Amino acid sequence: MRFLLRPSTVFLLGSYILLSAVAFFPLVLGKPVGHAWQLFITETLTWVVFWAVFQRPRWFHYVLLPSMLAVPIEIYLRIYFGQGISTHHLGIIVETSPKEAMEFLGQKIWLLVFLVVAICGWWWALLKAAKATPELEWRHYSRWIVILFAIIGICIWEYGSCVGIAAQPVPAQDSSAASDDDDDASSSVSTTETKGKILSNPTLEKLRLRLVNNPGKLPAWASIPYSEDVMTQTWPFGLVSYAIDFWSERSYLNELSEKNRHFQFHATLNGDPLLPQTVLLVIGESSRFDRWSLNGYQRQTNPRLEAEDNLVTLRDMITPVSATRLSVPIIISRKPATQGLRAGFSEKSLITAYKEAGFKTFWISNQMSFGKFDTPVSAFAKEADVTEFLNLGGFTNSSNFDDVLLEPLSRAMADRNNKKLIVLHTLGNHWNYSHRHPKAFDLWQPSLYGIVDPEYTDLKNKEALNNSYDNSILYTDKILDEVIQRLKASTQLTSMMYVSDHGQTLYDGSCPLAFHGHNTQYEFHIPAFVWYSDAYQEQFPEKIEQLRQHQQFKLSTENVFHTLLDMGNIQYPDEKLEWSILNSKLKKHTRYVDSYGWTDYDNAEISGACHEVIARKPALKKKKRKVK
Repeated sequence: MRFLLRPSTVFLLGSYILLSAVAFFPLVLGKPVGHAWQLFITETLTWVVFWAVFQRPRWFHYVLLPSMLAVPIEIYLRIYFGQGISTHHLGIIVETSPKEAMEFLGQKIWLLVFLVVAICGWWWALLKAAKATPELEWRHYSRWIVILFAIIGICIWEYGSCVGIAAQPVPAQDSSAASDDDDDASSSVSTTETKGKILSNPTLEKLRLRLVNNPGKLPAWASIPYSEDVMTQTWPFGLVSYAIDFWSERSYLNELSEKNRHFQFHATLNGDPLLPQTVLLVIGESSRFDRWSLNGYQRQTNPRLEAEDNLVTLRDMITPVSATRLSVPIIISRKPATQGLRAGFSEKSLITAYKEAGFKTFWISNQMSFGKFDTPVSAFAKEADVTEFLNLGGFTNSSNFDDVLLEPLSRAMADRNNKKLIVLHTLGNHWNYSHRHPKAFDLWQPSLYGIVDPEYTDLKNKEALNNSYDNSILYTDKILDEVIQRLKASTQLTSMMYVSDHGQTLYDGSCPLAFHGHNTQYEFHIPAFVWYSDAYQEQFPEKIEQLRQHQQFKLSTENVFHTLLDMGNIQYPDEKLEWSILNSKLKKHTRYVDSYGWTDYDNAEISGACHEVIARKPALKKKKRKVK
C-alpha cells in the first residue's frame, strides 16, 4: 500500500476527493447541506461503482473534463445566487451565442480564458498521474461483484419506480399537504406508496400494467433507499442527471415546435408599416389585486403608478389557473381556459401573429428557461426574433432583481425596426418575497429581509411575510414606472399592458394557507392595467375610449391575446374582437377557474376564511393530456 503515498497517487486521489467535495461547498459559506450523510454515502458508492465499471482512472478520467470545467461556474452560482448548476443553467449556456457571451462577460472574458486554461492544465496533469499509477487499476474479481450488485439494485429500483411500491403495514398517520414547489399546484402526497410511471411507449406501458397485476408492486422491504434529488447534488455525477433533464426538456420543446411549425394566423397590419410603434406586454408574477394601492389597498404600494395619467387599471381581471407554466400560455395564446391543464397547444402565440404583421419581436425574461415549471412558457418564448433569459439564480433563492430587464428593454426599443413587440417576463412577487427587492425598498417592518431561509410555514412569521410581500410590490411599482418612463421618452407610438400570471394566499385573516394552488379568490383575482402614450391616444382615440368604458368589465386572461393584437392594430381572418378590451364589440364570456373542476367564477360561492371559490352547480370535469 506504499504506492498510496506516492506524489502522483496523492495528487490524483486528492483531486478526485476535492472534486466530490464541491457538493459540500455551501458549508464553506456557512450554509447547511441537505441530507449531508445520504449525500456522502451516495457519492462514495457511486465512485465505487464508477471505478468498477471503468476499471482504471486513465480510462474514466476523460469523462471528468466537463465536470472540472463546471467547478468555477458551480462556485460562482453558490456564492452569488445561493444555488448550484441546474437544468436551467445548462439551457442558458447552450442557448447563448458566443457574441452574447462576450458582451455579457466584457473584460471578465480574460479571467474565464485563464480559468479554462488552468483547469485544462490540471486535467492534463491528472491524466499523466493516472497513467503513472497502474496500481489503481481494479483487477480483482470483486470488481465484477460490485457491478453485479449495482445492476441488481438498478433493476429493483426501476421496477419499484415503474410498477410501484406496496404500502407498508404501519398505523395510519396524519397526512400533510405538500408545499407547492415554485409553480406546482399544492397536493396531498402519500408517503407510503410510490406511484408508477406512465410510459409513453404503448408496448412498455402494457408490460408495466401486467407487472402491476402480476407479480405486483415491489414489497416495501425490498425498496432501494435511493433519492434522485440527492443524486443530482453529487459531484461530479449529478451533472449527468442535469444533462439528461436538459435533453428531455429540449426534446419536449422540439416536440411543441414541430407540432406548431406550420401554423399561421395570416395576420396583417391595418395601418402604416413605416410608422414607428412599440407594443409592450409585461407579465407579472404572483401578484394579487388587493395588495396594489392602485386598486384601493390602504398601504401606498404603487405611489409611482398612481401618478400616471394615461394608466387605466382593470378592476375585474382573473386568471383561470394559479400556476405560471399553465397560466402564461393562456395569456399569450388563444388557448382556452378549460384546456389550461393540457400540455402544449396546437397554435402559436401572439408573438407569431405580430411577426406575420411585420413586427420585430423580443422576449426578455427574468424567469427561468428550462425545467418542469418553465418549459411550456419557453416553448412560446422561442417564437420571438430575440429571446433572452437573464435569471441565473432561481425562484426561491437569491436572484437578479427585475431591474435587470431595463437595459435589454432599452436596447430593444432602440432597434432600427419600425414595428416592435416586446414581452418582459418579470420575477415580480414570487416567493421568497424578501429576495425580490433591494434593501432600499424594505419599508414595512418587521420583514423577512436578510433571512436566508425563513420558515414560511410558521405562523409567527405571518406579519413579516406579509410585510415582505408588500415591499416586493413597492419595488414592482418602481420597475413598472421605469418601464413607462422609457416608453414616454420614446418618439415612437407606445403602449403597454401589464397582467400578473396569478395571485397569492397569505394567511389572510384566520386562513391557515399561504402561496398558491389553494383555489382561493386571492389567487384568481389579479392586477392588470393598460398604459398608453399621448401619441397612441391621438392615433387610436376610439380604442382608448373603449378601454376606459371597459375598466369595470368582467375579464379574464383569455382576453389578453385578443386585446394585444387589437392594440397593435393587427387583423387576421378569424379574429374575435368580442374578446378585445379595446373594442366596442367586447362581450361577456364565462370565466372558468381551476377550482375543484372548471368552475364558473361569476356563479360561484366565495367560501370560508380562505375565500375558496366553490361552484354553486357541478363544475366541468378537468382533462389532462400529455404531448406525445
